[in-house]
Amino acid sequence: MKRILVTGAAGFIGSKISELLLQDGVAVVGIDNMNSGYDPRLKEYRLKGLQDKTGFEFVRGDITDRSLLDQLFEAHPFDAVINIAGVPGVRFSVENPWVFLETNTTGCLNLLEQCRSHQVHKFIQASTSSIYGENAPQPTPETADTNHPLQPYAVSKKGAETMSYAYHYLYGIDVSILRFFTVYGPAGRPDMAMFRFIKWIAEGQELQVNGDGEQTRGFTYIDDIARGTILALKDVGYEIVNLGGHEVISINALIQKLEAIIGSKASIHYRPIFKADMLTNLADISKARALFAWNPAVELSEGLERTVDWYRRERGWLSDIRL
Repeated sequence: MKRILVTGAAGFIGSKISELLLQDGVAVVGIDNMNSGYDPRLKEYRLKGLQDKTGFEFVRGDITDRSLLDQLFEAHPFDAVINIAGVPGVRFSVENPWVFLETNTTGCLNLLEQCRSHQVHKFIQASTSSIYGENAPQPTPETADTNHPLQPYAVSKKGAETMSYAYHYLYGIDVSILRFFTVYGPAGRPDMAMFRFIKWIAEGQELQVNGDGEQTRGFTYIDDIARGTILALKDVGYEIVNLGGHEVISINALIQKLEAIIGSKASIHYRPIFKADMLTNLADISKARALFAWNPAVELSEGLERTVDWYRRERGWLSDIRL
C-alpha cells in the first residue's frame, strides 16, 4: 500500500485531499499544528472526519520543527509528500510577514531536505494565484510574470516554488507546484469571503465588502482542487500548474446568488479596498488539462448550493464561529 504524507491535514484543502486518498486505498500520515490562526473548531471538525478512517494516522506538529520531521521520516517510508501546510491570508501577511517566511518557505525547505535524505521521489507544493500580482493577463497562464507580488504571502510561496526547483535540479526530486485559485466549499476557512458571506446573510448580520464589489474571482470547488492535487502525483519532472475555476464572477454577483439560495437579503457595507488585494483572478487551466487530464467538474451554482446546505446542517455551532 502506498503511504503519503499530507501536511496541513486538518486544514480546508489538506483534509479533503486526505479523505480522497484514503478512499483510493492510500495510507495517509497527516501532520498539522492545529494553530489558532482561525477558529480551531473547524480544524477539529475536519480532523474528526478523518480519524475514524482506515489507513489514517495523525501527528500533531509543525513543519518548522526539524527534529519532529526527522522522527517522522525515520518512522515512515513515504512514497510522496503533499505540502499543503502553510500560513494563509493576504492581509495577515502584511501584519506579520515573518511567520509566513518561517512556515511557508522554510517549512517547505525542511520537507525537501527530508525528501532528499530519505529518497522520497515525489513532492507536491501548494502555491497561490496571488503570486501573479495585479497586471496578469486574464485568464492567467503559468508563464505570466511572478516578479511583482503584492504581499508577503505571495513572496513566501514564490520562495517555496523556487526552493523546490533547486531540489529538483540538484537531487532529482519530482515536483509538481500547484497554484490554487480561490478555493471554496463546505468546511472552508472562516476568514475567506465565501464562508463570511454565507454566515452574514444567514445570520442577518451586516455583510462587509472591501471595495465596490466589482472585483472578480474564479472560484474553485474544494473537491476539484483535491482531485487535481492527487492527479498531480504523476511524474512530471518539475512543473508549475494552475488549478482554478473556469467561471468568473464579481463579488456583487456572488452575493446576489447567495441571497437567492439562502432566501434572505444582505445588508451590505462597502469599505475601502485593501491595497494588497488583487482585483481579479481567473486561471488558464490548459496545462492542467494537458498534463493531468484535469477539469473542474463542479459548476459554481452547484458548489454554492452544497456549501450553503452544509452551513445549514452545521448551523448550531457555526453561527458563533469567530471570523
